[in-house]
Amino acid sequence: MCAMDTAERPDAAAGRGPCAAIPAEQMDFVRQTLDRIGDKWSMLVIAVLEAGALRYTDLQREVPGISQRMLTLTVRQLQQDGLVTRTAYAEVPPRVEYALTPLGRSLHQIVTSLITWVVDHHGQIREHRAHTATAP
Repeated sequence: MCAMDTAERPDAAAGRGPCAAIPAEQMDFVRQTLDRIGDKWSMLVIAVLEAGALRYTDLQREVPGISQRMLTLTVRQLQQDGLVTRTAYAEVPPRVEYALTPLGRSLHQIVTSLITWVVDHHGQIREHRAHTATAP
């Protein structure tokens, strides 16, 4: 994403590393998007929806610990970003399903990699957290 050299991009944000090549006027949007995708629930919702469309109650069941309010907020934000669709069917009782869009599916491998990384390294992370919590 940030592979270009800043010398090639005079409009790039000042700094070092991969994000130095991102134009300064785009950095706020990059931060907002990463903040939304990286929030407490979005990655888990994206990972669950990769298997296919789900009704609201099924989605809530598949994401342990998420409240009804947070699930509603999360899917609404993912819809706003074009990552999830909401389809309402004219049936009795009413049926609503949520599914990933092609844009949302393009995130799946990244999200899965991050979740796998956390699972693989949770022991080390917990040790560091415990160590820093007890350090003077």
